[in-house]
Amino acid sequence: MKAVFLTKYGNSSDVFEIRETAIPEPKGTEVLVKVETFGLNFADVIARRGMYGEAPANPCILGYEVVGHIEKLGPEVTTLKVGQKVVGLTRFGGYAEYALTEEMAAVVIPEEMDNGVATCLATQYATAYYSAYILGNLQENDHVLIHAAAGGVGIALTQLAKLRGCVTYGTTSSAEKIAFIKKSGIDFPINYKDHLFEEEVLKLNNSRKLDVIFDPIGGKNFKKSKSVLANGGRIITYGASDQLKGKKGFLNNMRLLFGFGFLHPVFLIMSSKSVLGVNLLRIAENRPDLLNKSMNAVVNLVKEKKLSPHVGASYHINDIAIAHDLLESRKSIGKVVVNWSI
Repeated sequence: MKAVFLTKYGNSSDVFEIRETAIPEPKGTEVLVKVETFGLNFADVIARRGMYGEAPANPCILGYEVVGHIEKLGPEVTTLKVGQKVVGLTRFGGYAEYALTEEMAAVVIPEEMDNGVATCLATQYATAYYSAYILGNLQENDHVLIHAAAGGVGIALTQLAKLRGCVTYGTTSSAEKIAFIKKSGIDFPINYKDHLFEEEVLKLNNSRKLDVIFDPIGGKNFKKSKSVLANGGRIITYGASDQLKGKKGFLNNMRLLFGFGFLHPVFLIMSSKSVLGVNLLRIAENRPDLLNKSMNAVVNLVKEKKLSPHVGASYHINDIAIAHDLLESRKSIGKVVVNWSI
């Protein structure tokens, strides 16, 4: 089979090679998927830059989600069948013509479901569902701030929050994205390049602080978010894209860590506030039932037309570097997907 290998760290134009490699063999409860489409996530960019400690050693195959048909089952698989179309979460290995996923991390989807739309569901929409409904426990009339609201997870969080009857605030970086997030369900869009979001949300809300904040940025952004969190509120953090502002190394790691600010359990107790971290790979390892629940839920909500994932860009495999550049530029809106055939 063909696969895209990350051969070294650096710029996308210099680090990827399409090579021939062996088709993996499913073991135990693993499922082998013949991949038609896979998605990009910001963690891929961080891994490509050599800043993701959990990524395999180079040369390696990145990729967290795939859409395709089941080619082969491991001997312990009981709920899936060869030939079914699925969306699956992978622990790396997704940038390939064939990829392995666990039985509980693969969900059957309709044949007519668009591959790009389906690709949004395994990582981004499942992360949003787990964060908003299982951890965040969104309630009607909660005031919710969604950072990076034009990104894949941000769009999913917006749609899920509106389903719960929440009041939504969203940050983004351009007039084009402001228009998009307003259309997608953000009640109060904020261009963080023109306004300090921590001041703007208070102006928009008569000094009322926020009930829930979703933060994939980290660093100082987290610290500022904490300053506008109401008593009883929750911050759900699921990324640290702020680390790309600096170069790989100890000093940048320290800048990121100290940017988060000081947080003590006594502060949380006295204010009845919560800080919750989300890493979907850890959920897949330790609570695959919750991952499966989240994936099935978002697939069903899409089938019921209650959620509408947005595919912002779709590329052929030969343009993998261009796809990475778009995602890293932060100019993309929604999901960036890559296809093995045109």
